[in-house]
Amino acid sequence: EIVLKSLVFRADDGSFLFALIASDASVSTRKLGRATGHKHVDAASPRDAERVTGYLVGGISPLGARQQLPVVLDRVTARHARLVINAGARGTLVQLATEDLIRVTDARLTDIRI
Repeated sequence: EIVLKSLVFRADDGSFLFALIASDASVSTRKLGRATGHKHVDAASPRDAERVTGYLVGGISPLGARQQLPVVLDRVTARHARLVINAGARGTLVQLATEDLIRVTDARLTDIRI
């Protein structure tokens, strides 16, 4: 099992998306943009991330978010059988089988690591 970060990004067209990656890894905005068909993506501001998800920073999760956003899961991270992810509140985590997380979030698997 591995703990994930649930990060919200804003694309050049104003849309938002989730990037899920191991907590000790970093997202390449270039790779994320390419994977989602955008020329440019940046980390969303904390205010925007909270507004679109309905969760406070530190507890943001694609599970039950206010807006259903596209989810991109790092391919290397997805090699683990079980993943631990924020459950919508700071300090509240849930462990899921990777295949279940992919199914419930309709996540796209791709390489987004730096």
